[in-house]
Amino acid sequence: MVPYVCSVDEMVDAAEGALPEPAGPSGDESLPEPVRRVAAFLASAGVEARLHEFPDGTSAATATEAARAVGCVADQIVKSLIFLCDGEPTLVMVSGPWRADDAKIAEAVGASAVKIAKPAVVRDRTGFDVGGVAPFPLPQIATAICDRNLLSQDVVWASAGSVRHVVAIAPHDLVKLASARPADVSIPPA
Repeated sequence: MVPYVCSVDEMVDAAEGALPEPAGPSGDESLPEPVRRVAAFLASAGVEARLHEFPDGTSAATATEAARAVGCVADQIVKSLIFLCDGEPTLVMVSGPWRADDAKIAEAVGASAVKIAKPAVVRDRTGFDVGGVAPFPLPQIATAICDRNLLSQDVVWASAGSVRHVVAIAPHDLVKLASARPADVSIPPA
């Protein structure tokens, strides 16, 4: 299955039941290389997912802005964060408005020291820039955790390799493709 690449207007049509035609194959050279990597991974996995591109000028710097841009609630936005757990990079996926909790992460992975990775480490270990970290493919990340809050949604929206691209995917497929295990690793927004 080739993931769809479509605009925000086409996303609205898709939400109303009319699936958009793909804007191009997953190898479309007009897409940034990290997004092509994600699209190829999704195509080879054979899951139902749609890649979407925000129009120029669309801000998705926060979960609220990203949710507004795709027409969902902030709880459906996936933040893909890289933590160093006893020095090992770990993917932690939490719902948009929720905050990852170091103590809960440490407990979930059995680590004594947990800290958020610096942007250079994130780029080196994932191949993605901060703000565009896709939850897959991440061959240099051995441990992945998905906060249970995300599992209650029908569809979630994760970064697809750039700050302008997201992927709509079912939470169970997100967990499967990221090789993640569910855990309670977040705290509610203040």
